[in-house]
Amino acid sequence: MNRELNGIIIINKPKGFTSFDVIAKLRGMLHIKRLGHAGTLDPMATGVLPVFIGKATKACDIIPNNGKSYKAGFKFGIKTDTQDITGKIIFEGNSFITKGVLTDKIQMFLGETEQIPPMYSAVSVGGKRLYELAREGKETKRNPRKIFVDSIDVVEFDETLQTGVMNIQCSKGTYIRTIIHDLGEALGTGGVLTSLERMSSSGYDISQSHTLEEIQSLIDSGTGIEELIYPIESAFDRYGKIVLNQKHTRLYKNGVKLRLEQVDAVGGNIYRVYSSENSFLGLAYADAQTNEFIIKKNFF
Repeated sequence: MNRELNGIIIINKPKGFTSFDVIAKLRGMLHIKRLGHAGTLDPMATGVLPVFIGKATKACDIIPNNGKSYKAGFKFGIKTDTQDITGKIIFEGNSFITKGVLTDKIQMFLGETEQIPPMYSAVSVGGKRLYELAREGKETKRNPRKIFVDSIDVVEFDETLQTGVMNIQCSKGTYIRTIIHDLGEALGTGGVLTSLERMSSSGYDISQSHTLEEIQSLIDSGTGIEELIYPIESAFDRYGKIVLNQKHTRLYKNGVKLRLEQVDAVGGNIYRVYSSENSFLGLAYADAQTNEFIIKKNFF
């Protein structure tokens, strides 16, 4: 396997795997240690998991597109300690919610709201993960976090079974199972997440994803996975592009701060920076106050 692979591959995470399990599996398959991922998925969830390879790992924490979308299965009339169907049932009762009532109640969860992270989550409190405390039977105070929900659409709802499916578009850091749980509380019936598939994340969608089996098959056939890998700069498509001339390329690579007029940059913007040979160098910020083209992150 080529150890010089750099870029982003979109994995369709299988059910039962943690995000770290996927990274560990890929390390063994690709024989590459330098791997990272953007956006943790719970073991029960499937779907889009962008994996960063080689130099691309430096992009994990600076992805500008933090929006995500999900297909979420749900059931009312039940509560669990994990807020999803895998947990211990702590309440079960009758539920008679209609689709009309459900659609109306959803409105209170749209836009910017605050959400309390669930106990079974990787949020750290006092140096310990919440799920570790939860497994010890402990519950601790969690501070609410601001989230933004763009849309929630009920695509299926069986009023007899009180089960259905929602499409949810939201910001990074949103717990979908907590949305379902809080919605169940607001309806007075309780609710749990029964399935979860992430349809898009960090600007990539499910149609661009590949299973671990597909990747292994390509490796076994000797074909390799190069054609499945997106270039690092694809994660930054929303930024403008600047191509440096030969002289400015040399100066930029040596860490020299160029003036905005030298690179035709508009102050206040972040740019994708390319060499005179059109190879991606990294990201830079056009500082209007200092009139300098300031390097944010290099990938060469």
